[in-house]
Parts: sequence; C-alpha cells; structure tokens
Amino acid sequence: MKRADLVRHLRTHGCELLREGGSHSVYVNRDAGKATAVPRHREINDFLARKICRDLDVPGP
Repeated sequence: MKRADLVRHLRTHGCELLREGGSHSVYVNRDAGKATAVPRHREINDFLARKICRDLDVPGP
C-alpha cells in the first residue's frame, strides 16, 4: 500500500500528525487516546498497514 493512501485513510478517520521523527511520523487518534508510528517508506506492507489501523482504532484500509 502506498504511504500517501494510508495517511489519507488515517486522516479521514480522525487521526492527525503529532510529530515527525527521523524515519517515522507519529500519528494520534485523540478520540481513542492512541498513537502509533508510521514509517516514511514509499510502500508500506499490507500487514503493517492493518496493524497501524488497529493500533489507532481505525477500520482497516
């Protein structure tokens, strides 16, 4: 899955960027009180994309 598509999916479900790191971006879902790191690779493995969505209590992509 493309990183841009995953970020767009997270933003439509209420997640926002908390901070930028060296190789990751940290996104937070303030409604659920959860945060997770999203790597800055162009392609993100589908299993990792599902785990990121689970960590943020967002439906899968």
